[in-house]
Amino acid sequence: MEYPLVSTAWLEANLFEANLIVLDASMQSVVGKEPIVYDEFVAIPRAQQFDLEKVFCDLTSSQIHAMPTDVQFNQAIATFGIDSDSTVVIYDNQGIYSSPRAWWMFKAMGFERVFVLDGGLPQWLSEARMTVDSYHQPEQDRLGDFHGQYHSELVCDTAHLLARFDDEHVQVFDARGAQRFSGEIAEPRPNVRSGHIPGSVNLPFAQVLNGHRLKERTELVKLFDGLEGNDEQQRIFSCGSGITACILILASVAAGHHRAVLYDGSWAEWGSNHQLPISPAALKSDRSDSGNTVN
Repeated sequence: MEYPLVSTAWLEANLFEANLIVLDASMQSVVGKEPIVYDEFVAIPRAQQFDLEKVFCDLTSSQIHAMPTDVQFNQAIATFGIDSDSTVVIYDNQGIYSSPRAWWMFKAMGFERVFVLDGGLPQWLSEARMTVDSYHQPEQDRLGDFHGQYHSELVCDTAHLLARFDDEHVQVFDARGAQRFSGEIAEPRPNVRSGHIPGSVNLPFAQVLNGHRLKERTELVKLFDGLEGNDEQQRIFSCGSGITACILILASVAAGHHRAVLYDGSWAEWGSNHQLPISPAALKSDRSDSGNTVN
């Protein structure tokens, strides 16, 4: 895979190229960090909305934020004007938060020339680059020729994870905060146990970030080198519901590793299935005061 990020300077220089597609993958719910709040709507010119919460997800699934099928994905992107040779740049209004989820979704659908804007909207605004107050509306009769085909090897389910539970060539990473990982605090979703997948390694997603930007490649290499496992292993990434795990995937790819897999159901799925093993064994009770917004 190519380096997965582009700079704000690169995007501004190429913003009006005919084959460039800009997508805003911001989410309403922001968890695990202090959210950046805007007084009014602002967007990068030519940006189209990429709605991860209501459109680009499988609403028929029992999973939270489930990856869409290729049919659902293709129906949703039909009017975006994305061709097979387009370059897609994705950003979000928190910097690096939900844009990696959209980026990995494109990868899972077989689209290669897709990148995350490093620093996202906060970086763009801090440099006083041009903005608009509404999303771009593409020509409705201009349909792109790209049609995604789901690459299941980039996204796994519980069965896949269980089949590789004791495989020394697989390492599982968990992007949730340390207290949730250790079971020191109860999970905010109803009927979801506290703790983590046995054998998994905790890497809270904030540790791969420098403010609203991804850390430099050398820092990321050092960070992953200091954890259990090695570069030859397949890395499976998990979080609360499959959103912030993609931040770790972005960091892993940026660090030069190319065997990443997203566990899409993540802890919301694993922790709610009382037939599956968890660590530590004795955990706190569930809590139900936060609904389905924890990523």
